[in-house]
Amino acid sequence: MTGASKISSSAKTELEEGAVLAPRFDGNGLITAVVTDARDNAVLMLAHMNDEALKLTLDTGIAHYWSRSRNSLWKKGETSGNLQMVDEIRVDCDQDAVLLKVRVSGADATCHTGRRSCFYRKIVSDGTTTPRLETDSQPLFDPATVYTDH
Repeated sequence: MTGASKISSSAKTELEEGAVLAPRFDGNGLITAVVTDARDNAVLMLAHMNDEALKLTLDTGIAHYWSRSRNSLWKKGETSGNLQMVDEIRVDCDQDAVLLKVRVSGADATCHTGRRSCFYRKIVSDGTTTPRLETDSQPLFDPATVYTDH
């Protein structure tokens, strides 16, 4: 079932209120995954999962995603040592997105830039100049020493 398909009101009620996990993958077979730190709820990253990534995550307790840029399954932290151990997975009301609450091992970094969160820049605008990006955190590890393909 894709996010764009029409569903009956009884099926909608079951989807929104029922106890059956029925993820609504999009036309590319993906579901959005928002990832937060289980300790302080900081938003760490946004990713996508296909059916296999979701199943592996549920089966192993370690976050797996689908990399759209590499077109492949990816076990988060496998190269860097910053694995994401899943404490809880929530699904949104119409089951087309999931929220993972994780504990990150290693350097406690989620981003491939070596930072804790992928959301390490904020947009700054005073309304009179072109908006700019301002970085508010430093890397926790050096990506050049961890990743050979970057």
